[in-house]
Amino acid sequence: MPRDQEQTYTQRMETAAKARAEMLAKAKTRAEAAKVNFESKTEERKAVAVAREERAAKRAEEKRLAAIQAEKQRALEEEQRRLAEIEAKAQAEREHEARVRAEEEREIEQKAKRDARYAARKAGKKKGGR
Repeated sequence: MPRDQEQTYTQRMETAAKARAEMLAKAKTRAEAAKVNFESKTEERKAVAVAREERAAKRAEEKRLAAIQAEKQRALEEEQRRLAEIEAKAQAEREHEARVRAEEEREIEQKAKRDARYAARKAGKKKGGR
């Protein structure tokens, strides 16, 4: 931009000072807008951080409750397994006692048959006189 030859040094300095003043005013305006924008963004960031912390706390609580529930479930299953084991042992004991009784009864029957045969033989010897 060609300089106007008719301008004096003082006029040029005044023009430059006005230009600097306008640039400074424009920068201040932008700074104010940025400050307002920064404050609103800061509030948004705080709200997001609070929401994030609430979600994290909620997840932690859910995790804690799930762990408690899982522990209760595990204890219940352990108790059921223990009771089933006790019942299985009792059933095995009853079956064993039944087998022992059946074996004893079979032995008694065999002994009774043997005694009956022996008595029949002895009775036959007494009759026959052998």
